[in-house]
Amino acid sequence: MSTILHFGPGNFFRAHLAEYTFDAGGWDITAVSLRSSSFRDALDPAKGYFLAIQGQGPRQIDVIKQVLVAPEDPARVLASVADPDVAVISATVTEKGYYLGADGRLDVTAPDIAAELAGHPTTVIGFLAHGLARRQAPVTVLSCDNRMQNGDALGAAVKDFAKAAGLHITCDVRFPNAMVDRITPATTDDLRTQTGDPLAVPCEPFKEWVIEDNFAAARPNWPDVQWVKNVAPHEMRKLRMLNGAHSYLAYAGILAGHTYVHEAIVDPDLRAGAMALMQDAAATLPAEAQAQADTYAHALVTRFENPHLNHALRQIAMDGSQKLPYRMVDTLRACHEGDGAALVAGVRAWMAFCRSEIGAGRALQDPKAETLKNAQSDGDFLGIIGAADLMGRFTDHAG
Repeated sequence: MSTILHFGPGNFFRAHLAEYTFDAGGWDITAVSLRSSSFRDALDPAKGYFLAIQGQGPRQIDVIKQVLVAPEDPARVLASVADPDVAVISATVTEKGYYLGADGRLDVTAPDIAAELAGHPTTVIGFLAHGLARRQAPVTVLSCDNRMQNGDALGAAVKDFAKAAGLHITCDVRFPNAMVDRITPATTDDLRTQTGDPLAVPCEPFKEWVIEDNFAAARPNWPDVQWVKNVAPHEMRKLRMLNGAHSYLAYAGILAGHTYVHEAIVDPDLRAGAMALMQDAAATLPAEAQAQADTYAHALVTRFENPHLNHALRQIAMDGSQKLPYRMVDTLRACHEGDGAALVAGVRAWMAFCRSEIGAGRALQDPKAETLKNAQSDGDFLGIIGAADLMGRFTDHAG
């Protein structure tokens, strides 16, 4: 039995990579929790957890055989990264888990990174750099997070950390890019009660995984994965259309008094805004992706309308300063001059949401919350998301 070492055993991982690996057979997963023991304490490896697929009922997934809690035993996590029996190391740590600066490189001044450069590893970046420096066997490090060129970004961050820490990575390590997709709402108390499982995860039936065919060692025979030479067109299609529209619906929907995605998408004004944003985004895609964009957009609306998922807008709204650069800003930058009004409206919805939350005395769920609290002008907000160069677009599309 081969092993995947996975950092970040949250809901999306359990609804995506873990189910794919369970269906592939022949592989186990060792999960690494970077902060707390709650997942380890709740999981019975012999029973696994229930994946509640809407319209299909619950599936029992028992592929996670052990859980390591990094703060309790960092040495064991490092040993696992170096373990030759681990052929794939994967991660779902969200965009903020990469600790990237505005230039896309590792921010060595970020408090967590600066602290571990002076001490012991605590982040996925630090554990990978230290563990890979001890490793001899080839290994593939696979990011499953929502950002463009996620493998390239993770690889650059690890190499930047190694350089800053004076570490030398000599093993054959690859960081393929990948695109992942499955709508996975937060678990509810009702679902936990229905299944009798505190780790039960709800998700939609649809799932997609596109991976760059660039592995250093063995890999699972994951069913229905698309193996490609270039993931970029798939990443752009998903991030700019699905995730961009999701973020717009989250911010504008909360401001309009809605709670869930399925409520926001049937609001005529928000539906029109989401469709216009997807149209703006489609115009920036490569030709092969543009040909499928209209069909894809209508399929997304059908997924958004699903009333059984109860996908909370506030779940999507978290960490906007980290998400918007890849979901809207890059797209707007790729638009022809004079185009992109719907994308401008999407960024404005985020600004209005931030101002509303701050004005109401609610804490922003964002790693740059304190900086956002001090933002005054549109230019301040654009600077925070690396979009100061686009101020002219906001002047052109004054709203």
